[in-house]
Amino acid sequence: MTNLDTRQAIVDDEHLKILSAAYLVSGIMTGLFSLMGLFYAGMGLMMSTLISSAARTHARPEDLPPEFMGVFFAIFGGVLFLLFISLAIAKLKAASYLKQRRARTFCMVVAGITCFGIPYGTCLGVCTFIVLGRPSVAELFQSHKVT
Repeated sequence: MTNLDTRQAIVDDEHLKILSAAYLVSGIMTGLFSLMGLFYAGMGLMMSTLISSAARTHARPEDLPPEFMGVFFAIFGGVLFLLFISLAIAKLKAASYLKQRRARTFCMVVAGITCFGIPYGTCLGVCTFIVLGRPSVAELFQSHKVT
């Protein structure tokens, strides 16, 4: 192994560590943002319950919004929560795989999805493509492949 190869191995190792840490932070943040979906779902359930109980008591039905708006909010919040929590889990798995030098294709797919998170996700995804596209890094992932 020459001096240049050793230097490249050190650079690759450091870049993969940084990417792993960045995906860990991004996954945690995405998981926290997924809680907004639960907020919407709770708000929708509360709206539909309050509207239906107000309609049964004294309010005129034409003064109240339809009950399905609450159900719509609840379904929207539930779908939003599931979408973001799935993305958070994928980012956390990508962080783990980058640390272990496994599942290069999975990491690249997650990087592509992460690119939609403008501006920080785009930067993270592009940097991931640059690092994982290097032949020396691809070789690292091949050498850690479980057979």
